[in-house]
Amino acid sequence: MRKKDRYFQIVRWFSENMPVAETELHFETPFQLLVAVVLSAQCTDKRVNVVTPPLFAKYPTAEALGAATFDEVYPYVRSVSYPNAKTTHIIAMAQKIVSDFAGEVPSDIDALMSLPGVGRKSANVIASIVYDQPVIAVDTHVFRVSHRLGLSDGKTPEAVEKELEKYIPVEKRAISHHWLILHGRYVCTARNPKCTECGLQEYCREYLSTK
Repeated sequence: MRKKDRYFQIVRWFSENMPVAETELHFETPFQLLVAVVLSAQCTDKRVNVVTPPLFAKYPTAEALGAATFDEVYPYVRSVSYPNAKTTHIIAMAQKIVSDFAGEVPSDIDALMSLPGVGRKSANVIASIVYDQPVIAVDTHVFRVSHRLGLSDGKTPEAVEKELEKYIPVEKRAISHHWLILHGRYVCTARNPKCTECGLQEYCREYLSTK
């Protein structure tokens, strides 16, 4: 199957079978989503959703969190992965949003990446969810699923991102991130992927290679 055809069929399948796909992180404002995304690095969304309600109740805005100390914030995030670094990052991130962006989460990818704790993947998540920009965030799930399906052989997340954005229609890019991450989280898992339950069998390069 040609790559162009594979993309077409996979996008069609997701469009028909998963018309609604969105982040599983809980948030009410762009700033809260940004904090949740930073906390979710190498941590489950489920754990982050346990941690953030009391954190956001105490520090709902960038101004509030930026004025807090490490010792005040750490107890709220101590159960996530790398709590020391993440506590430092979210406080410094909040302070920079206040000082450099008038308290508003920026929409520009480079501006987002200038924030402490925010890499390209996190910046793309914010840009696509909050500002509906046609970018695709490549995390471990998206990277794995893209390779297995045969959507990309890129060696880095950036290379996979470029290839996905090359073939996926602009209007489908924002939701495509959620399609691939949810598929990787619940079907095309890292260990013991549920191939017999997968509706993408006939388009999946890895599955077809075993037949």
